[in-house]
Amino acid sequence: MIEVTPKAVNKIREAFAKEKVTGGLRLGVQGGGCSGLSYLFRFDPKPRATDKVLEFDDVRIFIDPKSLVYLDGMTLDWKDSLMYSGFEFQNPNAKKSCGCGTSFSA
Repeated sequence: MIEVTPKAVNKIREAFAKEKVTGGLRLGVQGGGCSGLSYLFRFDPKPRATDKVLEFDDVRIFIDPKSLVYLDGMTLDWKDSLMYSGFEFQNPNAKKSCGCGTSFSA
């Protein structure tokens, strides 16, 4: 399963409100990035028939079955510091990740 921290849920909710999004957040994995795989992170109006739908309060997250293999056990968090503000992927399936944290190899 995937965990989304309360800080991350609040940031997703804020982004939905700012962009006037209905639906959910599509979280996935696609080929590319400097380490081989990169995280997919976008708004989606509705889940696909085969998606796993996770709900955290009023925030829905859609994950396709192929991505779930790479994301199972991951925690999505929000970090806010002087050096970095943004989502952080804590993925136990990542054997190696790039410096920016948005791509990895499994």
